[in-house]
Amino acid sequence: MSGIWVYAEVSSDGKVESGALENLTKARDLGSEVSAVALGPGASQAAAQLGGYGATTLYASDDAVYSDFVAQPAAHALAELAGQHQPELILFSATYDSRDIAGRLSGKLGATLMANATDLLGPDYAQTQIFGGTQIVDVTLSGPDPKLVITRPKSFEPSPSGGGAATVVQVDVAVPDEAKTCRRVERHEQAASGPKLEAAKVVVAGGRGLQDASNFKLLEELARAIPGAAVGASRAIVDSGWVPYALQVGQTGKTVSPEVYIAVGISGATQHLVGMKNSKRIIAVNKDKDAPIFQYADLGIVGDALKVIPQIIEAINATKG
Repeated sequence: MSGIWVYAEVSSDGKVESGALENLTKARDLGSEVSAVALGPGASQAAAQLGGYGATTLYASDDAVYSDFVAQPAAHALAELAGQHQPELILFSATYDSRDIAGRLSGKLGATLMANATDLLGPDYAQTQIFGGTQIVDVTLSGPDPKLVITRPKSFEPSPSGGGAATVVQVDVAVPDEAKTCRRVERHEQAASGPKLEAAKVVVAGGRGLQDASNFKLLEELARAIPGAAVGASRAIVDSGWVPYALQVGQTGKTVSPEVYIAVGISGATQHLVGMKNSKRIIAVNKDKDAPIFQYADLGIVGDALKVIPQIIEAINATKG
């Protein structure tokens, strides 16, 4: 057996996606030999960062085929590598590409695949949380190796191991034409101002209680008034087209754990709570005194958000002189 592998998405300049660093931290805690797999431009450059988080070996290919085509080439290469080295477990982040690759790899290998894992107690034993985190479910992973697990974001705190660069093993896998049927034709990067949502110390998130898309600007103004704040949104207003998906917090969006989470006009549905319940402090503003969000809030304000938020902004700005 070849221990535990972590699939790592990397940018063209070799920067590793944060979920892979979280998974590496957890993988090395399990006591097995830890390796990483990175495919696409920038993969080999990631050896130092991946090694610094516990990977002793990096299986890497800088071939553009893995970035030009969606999921299929990476799943093909991983299937070949798994057959050669037989890892016990492969961990994936919950990004779009990683989830797609994990699903295709499961089909190719006939391997057990578990999604939304919140903890790992061994290569074949995991946990997840259901009902808004109120129940923990123990899951035994059966079937042939490798087991495949997609972890929930922010389940593990990334921590450097102090190790040196991982030993790079170049991946030399011929990708067949049948694995090149879904090509990326365009890339778009969302312009961002302020801190990233996942890294912000304060998150100001809005929901249907804002009443109209034009009122979302109140949250942006509040976030500008608070140092280190970012804006987020509930699924309801993302689905309505008020704001882009990149701002969605919840089970099908981003998972955040800021120092302070301010929920404005958000009822507190289970789907949303999953993405923010680990916040250190939760402040809720809602005109419905029976809204479920108040059960989780450290501070609750019952009132119309369109009247309350301008007063909060005014009070914050007043303290700045």
